[in-house]
Amino acid sequence: MQAVRYDTYGATPVLVEVPDPTCPADGVLVAVGATGVCRSDWHAWQGHDPVPLPQVPGHEFAGVVAAVGPQVRTVRVGQRVTAPFVCGCGRCAWCAAGDAQVCPDQQQPGFTMPGSFAELVAVPAADLNVVVLPDDLDLVTAAALGCRFATSYRALTAHGRVGPGDWVAVHGCGGVGLSAVMIAAALGARVVAVDLSDQALALATELGAEVVLTGGADAARRVLETTGGGAHVSLDAVGSPATAVASVSSLRPRGRHVQVGLLLGEQATPPLPMDLVVAKELQVLGSHGMAARDYPPMLDLVASGAVRPDRLVGAVIGLADAGAALAAMGEPATSPGITVVRLER
Repeated sequence: MQAVRYDTYGATPVLVEVPDPTCPADGVLVAVGATGVCRSDWHAWQGHDPVPLPQVPGHEFAGVVAAVGPQVRTVRVGQRVTAPFVCGCGRCAWCAAGDAQVCPDQQQPGFTMPGSFAELVAVPAADLNVVVLPDDLDLVTAAALGCRFATSYRALTAHGRVGPGDWVAVHGCGGVGLSAVMIAAALGARVVAVDLSDQALALATELGAEVVLTGGADAARRVLETTGGGAHVSLDAVGSPATAVASVSSLRPRGRHVQVGLLLGEQATPPLPMDLVVAKELQVLGSHGMAARDYPPMLDLVASGAVRPDRLVGAVIGLADAGAALAAMGEPATSPGITVVRLER
């Protein structure tokens, strides 16, 4: 099959011929129809989040089941499907409790195993991890639901517990942040979006942000002023010490900070203002994707029209261009939104 692969960290991924993956006994092979280009893949490609080499990146995908292992009971060939970027083992206590996103024996396409910048991708433990898509959801839009949209949805609903009228501050308006803006607005929240890009802030406004602020050293102060005392929920959708600190500092008493953006390497332990955490009784929470069992309410929200993940798609490219698009994620974005690779069939 054709796949985009990198052999060393930082080397531009290239389109190559590789053997088809083997279908796991408990899993499936998915013929990839579309796959997102995500900054998490960029971190792996840079070596910030070490992965086995050579590696095929890609973990936000949608496609059609092409093969089914003999142990699979609930998935069949021909179904249109997606899967979380964290695939649980299906055997441990965390998977049994429905928390596959923190499975200690998890697998991740594009990180621990070959990913979806390819014509075929394997999904282990299919009965646990595969999500069957609604008939009216196209594959490009379904790929846009991948780790960024699903992670934002769970961050806001399970961790942030956002309700109508709550102020939600979103620090960073890339794919994760714009997803969070759209979802929070659909939940009835009042959204403050913070970013350095005027283009990203303009799109955040279109997606439901009530207030947009240019990021900087005083971003937290301006969020506090705008919201009359601070946000009820604040997300760091970038993953940097500065945005993590700004997010915590943006909260009102008893507020909830949710860390969505990855903090890796030397940035993994930012100096959070724990004086504020104690004095205001704040909650500091992490969000690591979403298990397959939690997809139905999100898909219902999409089906209702309350959220339009297709509006998050900024560019659609071919597989041959995926390597260059991944490498470009280290540069300032030329346009907001999610880049999706569509495979011709």
